[in-house]
Amino acid sequence: MLLAGLTPLLRRFNSPARFPVFAVAILLAATAFARLLAADPVFSGPQPGEKTTGFKVVAIGGDADGKERDPIAENAGAPTALVFIHQIERSLIPLLRVIEQYGIERKDRLKTEVVFLTPDRLAGQQRVRSANGSLKLQSRVGLSPDGAEGPGNYGLNKDCLMTIVTAKDNKVVANFALVQPGIADAPNVIAALAKTCGDENPPTAEALAAKQPGYGMARGRDAAAMKKGDSKPKENFPGAVPTDEKLTGLLRQFIRPTNDDATVDRVLGEVKTYIKGDADLTQQAADGWTRVLHFGERYGTAYARKVGREFLDSLSKP
Repeated sequence: MLLAGLTPLLRRFNSPARFPVFAVAILLAATAFARLLAADPVFSGPQPGEKTTGFKVVAIGGDADGKERDPIAENAGAPTALVFIHQIERSLIPLLRVIEQYGIERKDRLKTEVVFLTPDRLAGQQRVRSANGSLKLQSRVGLSPDGAEGPGNYGLNKDCLMTIVTAKDNKVVANFALVQPGIADAPNVIAALAKTCGDENPPTAEALAAKQPGYGMARGRDAAAMKKGDSKPKENFPGAVPTDEKLTGLLRQFIRPTNDDATVDRVLGEVKTYIKGDADLTQQAADGWTRVLHFGERYGTAYARKVGREFLDSLSKP
């Protein structure tokens, strides 16, 4: 963004002889500054105030199973929540369940559409049907026939695991581009859903989560483990998922199988800068890389696993 603002100035100098020294200095400084902006906002999908245009989904489940439909046209401007799932991962399920529960309880005033994005339509339909059978979603579930990028007119960001767009009268009310979605996002998402459908007394995320199947059993297992003196439930794998949200997001970016080597190096560089001098973050990084490297070829590219092991080794050195 900063470089884009300098472009008109730099274009005034169309030869090396006319390119002033101060412009070179500004360009170098801008480049260095841009690399430091690790917290730049992530954009995915239409933004608040923009129109929601029609797109196709293949219905999964229900009477229309396998048929194409246009949720925007069908909902005809009614308050709508569009939940785009870029990848099916366990980490996003708690948030998805809370959104689902809110939609169930407010189905007379909010249309909830869950849209999965997968590279292959046929394989995607099988996978989404399986996921839908496990999750038992009651919202309208669909698969985008436009592949992993989703509807071309929506500009969805493949770096996100979930994109949530709420709209009323075919105009976007709120947008959430979530690289690493979690239950911590639920209060803001529920507030946006409530605003979209005119709900003046929305339930808390905790209250919605408590109504989901298995919630009490999961809480009970955690409580039982803690009574035995454990600070958290036992896990059977080495390492641990980082508790720091930004570090977790960087870890997930690092293990994407579509990364090229340059992207792997860039993300790892951001990690090193972020944890430098912080003992707690360094330990979380060590735990996180230990966990993903334990699973071998299931995560990341061959190059990512190689430099990941080197990074992990460097963390263990005094």
